[in-house]
Amino acid sequence: MTDLGGLARPVATCDEAAEIAARLWGLTGPIVELGSQQDRNFRIDSPTGTVVVKLANAATARAELDAQHAALAVAAGAGLRVPGVVPALSGEAVETVELGGQRLLARVLTYVAGTPLLELDGFGVDRCRLLGRTAGALVAALAGFAHPGTERRSQWDLRLAGDVLTSLEPHLPAGVRDEVLAATVPASDRLRAVVESLPEQVIHGDLTDDNAVSDDEGTVGVIDFGDVMTSWRVAELAVTASSVLGKTGDDVTAVLAVVEAFAERAPLTDAELTALWPLVVLRTAVVVASSAEQVTLDGGNDYTQARQTDEVRAFERAAALDLEEMTWLVRASGQPLTTPRLPRLVHSALTPLDLSTTSPLLDAGAWLDPDIERRLLRPGTVTRYGEYRLTRAIPLARRNTARVLALGVQVALPIGTRLDAVPAGVLVDGVDEDGTTVEPVITIQVSALPGRPPAYVTPHAAQVWRRLSPDPSPLLGLDVAVPEPDPERLLARRDAYFATVQEHYFDAPPQIERGWREHLVDTRAQVYVDVLNNVATTGHAHPALTAAAARQWSLLNTNSRFHYGAAVELSERLANLAPDGLDQVFLVNSGSEAVDLALRLATTATGRPRILAAREAYHGWTIGSDAVTTSLGDNPRALSTRPDWVELMDAPNAIRGTHRGPRAAAGYLADLDVQLAGLDTSHLAGVILEPIFGNGGGVLLPDGYLVGVYDRVRALGGVCISDEVQMGYGRLGHHFWGFEQQGAVPDIITVAKAMGNGQPLGAVITTRAIAEAFAAEGSFFSSAGGSPVSSAVGLAVLDVMASEHLQENAKTVGDALRSGLESLASTYDVIGAVHGLGLYLGVELVSDRETFAPATELTRLVCEAMLDEGCIVQPTGDYKNVLKIKPPLVLSAEAAQYVVNALDRVLRRLVLS
Repeated sequence: MTDLGGLARPVATCDEAAEIAARLWGLTGPIVELGSQQDRNFRIDSPTGTVVVKLANAATARAELDAQHAALAVAAGAGLRVPGVVPALSGEAVETVELGGQRLLARVLTYVAGTPLLELDGFGVDRCRLLGRTAGALVAALAGFAHPGTERRSQWDLRLAGDVLTSLEPHLPAGVRDEVLAATVPASDRLRAVVESLPEQVIHGDLTDDNAVSDDEGTVGVIDFGDVMTSWRVAELAVTASSVLGKTGDDVTAVLAVVEAFAERAPLTDAELTALWPLVVLRTAVVVASSAEQVTLDGGNDYTQARQTDEVRAFERAAALDLEEMTWLVRASGQPLTTPRLPRLVHSALTPLDLSTTSPLLDAGAWLDPDIERRLLRPGTVTRYGEYRLTRAIPLARRNTARVLALGVQVALPIGTRLDAVPAGVLVDGVDEDGTTVEPVITIQVSALPGRPPAYVTPHAAQVWRRLSPDPSPLLGLDVAVPEPDPERLLARRDAYFATVQEHYFDAPPQIERGWREHLVDTRAQVYVDVLNNVATTGHAHPALTAAAARQWSLLNTNSRFHYGAAVELSERLANLAPDGLDQVFLVNSGSEAVDLALRLATTATGRPRILAAREAYHGWTIGSDAVTTSLGDNPRALSTRPDWVELMDAPNAIRGTHRGPRAAAGYLADLDVQLAGLDTSHLAGVILEPIFGNGGGVLLPDGYLVGVYDRVRALGGVCISDEVQMGYGRLGHHFWGFEQQGAVPDIITVAKAMGNGQPLGAVITTRAIAEAFAAEGSFFSSAGGSPVSSAVGLAVLDVMASEHLQENAKTVGDALRSGLESLASTYDVIGAVHGLGLYLGVELVSDRETFAPATELTRLVCEAMLDEGCIVQPTGDYKNVLKIKPPLVLSAEAAQYVVNALDRVLRRLVLS
């Protein structure tokens, strides 16, 4: 089958093409080469107009060019903007030329002005429709056209796709070879069922967003008729639909827009629509194989090489979409639907059963029970139509791959219940021929097309599914339909009333309404690994915490000036977790409040106003905690707006800072000595440091640094504050507190986040002397700090951490996760470093490992792509180029490995070509 392979382009330069144009056509002017896979094309801006000189591949027959010219004439006659043939001086449309021992066919066409749709900004659904209409119009124009030159064997003829892939299989890139074979076998099988019913005609064969151009007035022109051939009519649509994959935020919506617009101009049969998606899969696979072979044949072809990455991505996107679902969606978008008549079918009284993301029936992980639907479907209950069922959600899976959207309903009835006659278009399972139920649960679904649509589908194109498989409520005499979730409208409401300076994650955030352990679930029952939430120490919705909070709410919740047991017990346990001598506890609401209080304790105890803090650190949002916060990622004006009582020292970053490497501490401490020598240290109250740079992505301090700073500050009469809000409380696995990693002991510890698992709760732990010195400013009081409910939750967190060995889990799973992330660095040069310890990690992405230049935009794209992989991760650091990885401490080894694999897939798509 070698005749179905590619051919190297003719060898020709711009000077040679210019000579041919001048000698045979009398055309002169500036000349540039245009891209082509197997031919040579040159644009000349001549005094009489812009033209394209085309040198055909040596294997091209004259009849093929004649067919192209005839097709151009037909298309032009139908009102389409296409190139025109420019006769040579001899009057011939085609001339034969000798060039470097090659005998080539040369011709000249008029240049169709405009920018390829591929290169225009804002490629959206409207442009998909425009492309689909253009393709449909061209197919309609060529419907009655015939020419002998269109009857040829070509690797682009989708009738031969199987043979082409067999021939070119050795050229497939190793990374996608197995994927191509796995995807094209079922596609070919599905196609085989309708192949005999597919009409044939002459088609353009390559009407893509690269061969459709738009001028300044928005008029579309079609170029490059080099693949004109006789093939299946629907093959034209397959080519066009393939070209929009990856061009918008929603491939399914984009493809269906192309199909609908195409069908308006060139109506298709049901068999053609059934064949379309298998042909899209085959087309994208052929393109990948052909380009790989072409690069082998013609290694200098920049045009082909530049497109390879996008072509592989288009194939991967096509293969990732469910073949059966896409076939049904295409059928529903490309032809009229018949709405069935829906008289009353079931006369029993029924109660709807909630199986959605927020259903209380699915609390405490019940949704993961594979038998939960059967157990909940008791006689007289009915499931809901159009519901995204949490019971069918799949953890550790790519977004929108689980079939969770219910297109029918299940009705639990006594066996022997008699139904009315089933009308056409209504599908009922579990009844005998006379309409009597023979199963305890029957299924009812409606279809607007012949056949049986899937009972459950992925969340793509919900509105199309609802038209294809309408609401069966009239059959039941009861409204069982669930409105489509609308996270976009909710986001608009948020932006209207929730001050937008309170940012949200992601460009188009999913609406998260449930959590369980290390998972988050949105309203479309899509499950994500929470790689971000260091607040949720014990995981989301832990039963012990919900029970503790509910019980305490049922008893009492008030402020800590009242005398009750929970605040006392929590304070005792915190003191026992701290180093000896730190046994006085203040309970507060948050980390910011804890830091603010710690600063006041330091200044009050010492009688001094000045605090030493590090650059690149984050400590909170209150006036006091913000004053010592210097993270540019959180506040671009941080360094220029610090108050006079804050003295900043260099960020001790041994990865990208002033001093680097394992012995960096000595350099930073020497710089600090110089800085302190220039200060009036009699005003120094103390120092506040994160024992690990949290917002820097978990960057460890250089060994010996923290002890060195503490020694210097204490020698000057100051106190040392360790801000443990982000990384303390067992998160590091190897240590309970961050300062333990450095072998240092502070005078004041601040902690929050992890203490309450999301409940407002924080603490300051210090010495008796420092605590009692605060009396000079009066008594301390925090209205909700240490409330009975918050304290009960705090105690439950400590109990769960102990009983489930969460610090040990942070160590073992965290070490494995870090090892997996480090292993990716051997493949991807963009990984400059992996920071952190336990389950406080960061992956720093750089554009250059030598200079450590931050890859900020890549990091943003990685986070968005990880969302599609079912992982929630966000950027951090002054340059927003570090993936912050701080999941709940219940993270499983399986979930950790899934995150590594997902990041591998994302970087392969975004980085490797």
